[in-house]
Amino acid sequence: MPGPRPRKVPQRTCIACRTPRPKRELVRVVRTLDGAVEVDPTGKKNGRGAYLCRQRPCWDVGLKRGALERALKQAVPAESRAALDAYAARLPEQLPQATGEQAKVPAGAQQKRGAAKVATSGSERGAPSP
Repeated sequence: MPGPRPRKVPQRTCIACRTPRPKRELVRVVRTLDGAVEVDPTGKKNGRGAYLCRQRPCWDVGLKRGALERALKQAVPAESRAALDAYAARLPEQLPQATGEQAKVPAGAQQKRGAAKVATSGSERGAPSP
């Protein structure tokens, strides 16, 4: 009898670098119901959320190039922007290599378990896959 199934780790994509990572490696920024934009360390606050890597360049793109505003579908208020800038100032310039290596795997290289190969020509459709 096989052991328990491995637990599925939720994946999210950074809105700045578009790299999928485990949810716990990213920082959630949420637009609350009253229109404020704030960092959500628990990941459970109500409102529209967006995820950013825990590194300074992604926050620069998110704040300065408008990626965060597009993802939240609202302009970031000035007082919220000041708080987000202060949070970003404490982040490192680059992530440690351990998490960065996982992110370098191309998205198409990870296939679901049991995924069948797709036949490319009509003559291969009836033949069993190897």
